[in-house]
Amino acid sequence: MKYRETFVKQHKNQKGQSLVEFAVALPLLLLIVMGIAQFGMALNVYLALNNAVREGARTGITGSSDFEIKYSILSASPVLDENNLTTNITPPQGSRESGNTLTVEATYNYHLTVPVINLIFDDIIVLHAQTSMRIE
Repeated sequence: MKYRETFVKQHKNQKGQSLVEFAVALPLLLLIVMGIAQFGMALNVYLALNNAVREGARTGITGSSDFEIKYSILSASPVLDENNLTTNITPPQGSRESGNTLTVEATYNYHLTVPVINLIFDDIIVLHAQTSMRIE
């Protein structure tokens, strides 16, 4: 009987232990979950940027103008904000010849959106995509 009384006394003294452990672990758990969510959103924008640049290059190899290439990039991905997007198309519009390579580059300034993550890392992540195709 004595063993049982000692066992019960020990567990009565540890009633709030699980609550304290949960309070210590919760911020770390939330930080990890928010980081995963922010990474997923940034990866979505990166994939959209790559796809948009590829579409712009496809438009450009058929003899389209720089304006049409940039319009194609923006229309291929509504996720991208035009104000944060910088494009570079080489060679320039007047010097493109059949058989040469057209390179379309885009740089996108992605702003972090999850509140806690943007306090830890820089607020802006620069994403870069480039595609080269042979001009028809």
